Amino acid sequence: MPIYRQVAGSTAGGPSRYHRRVQHLPVRDRCSDLAGRRHLERPCWRCHDRLMSAFRISDDQVAQFQNDGYLRVPAMLDEEETGLLVETARADNGLRDYAFGVDDREGNLARLALWYHPGEDIYGMVSRSERIVDAMEKLLADEVYHYHSKMILKEARVGGAWEWHQDYGYWYQLGCLFPHMASVYIALDPATRENGCLQLLTGSHKLGRIEHGQFGGQQCADPEHTDAAAECLETYYGELEPGDALFFHANTLHRSAANHTDTPRWGLICCYNTKRNDPFKDTHLPRYTPLQRVGDDAIKRVGATGSAAEQRFMEPEAATIPTDEG
Repeated sequence: MPIYRQVAGSTAGGPSRYHRRVQHLPVRDRCSDLAGRRHLERPCWRCHDRLMSAFRISDDQVAQFQNDGYLRVPAMLDEEETGLLVETARADNGLRDYAFGVDDREGNLARLALWYHPGEDIYGMVSRSERIVDAMEKLLADEVYHYHSKMILKEARVGGAWEWHQDYGYWYQLGCLFPHMASVYIALDPATRENGCLQLLTGSHKLGRIEHGQFGGQQCADPEHTDAAAECLETYYGELEPGDALFFHANTLHRSAANHTDTPRWGLICCYNTKRNDPFKDTHLPRYTPLQRVGDDAIKRVGATGSAAEQRFMEPEAATIPTDEG
């Protein structure tokens, strides 16, 4: 995996926003070869720990999220954290045992494992980490709690597609009156157009909730409305490197294509609801539960700790509720 990547459209001689932040660190804490790489988007991993330990969503990023309905944050997890997450997920029998599939229109199987409460495993450390929870609370302007998490297992050649949908199209039916909710997708594998990365319609969260129903084997948004929206709104392809994060609003229309490549595309999605949007009725998904956030060192501290036996997964045979990629 490349550690550095050139920023598209960066101006010659202009440092990236990451390395502008590095330049505010004491000289002893900076990367020794910063000056030669200052207009590169992805920080070197020597700088990353200090950047992420002090990472805060900026006002400009909040404005972008509010305008577009999504926000991409490169290198949200560093190389070691991402490696631990990948190692754990690939070897986690709990994920595989409780994963269930949803057929797309072409009969390809889209698989995921979903759980309700964040535990003491590495997935719980990610979803409870200060950098992610603080970012989510600033984007949604309220205290948040963990609504659920899921691992998307889009395998090579057989990973199916997800049709256009809004997460709130489902969650509204579960007693959430307002769309004050959002998710963050964290890439375990490179996400590209070829292997079926997320596609999002820019600004579609401003359309309001679209009716969802059963179309082509999946529960998705009304195709008449999504076809019209896709004609007038720009499609953003969420191409990510491992460790990158993509935050998106619960009303943002999104989909993903099938994976026709020879490599898998796995991703961890952590979903959050706001305290003031506590569901008015009990369902299988949790009502407001104070989130016990952890320090950003917790991911490395727990290491390759997979799901515990007491983790409450959605049972495959009970997976009759709407499920989706995000």
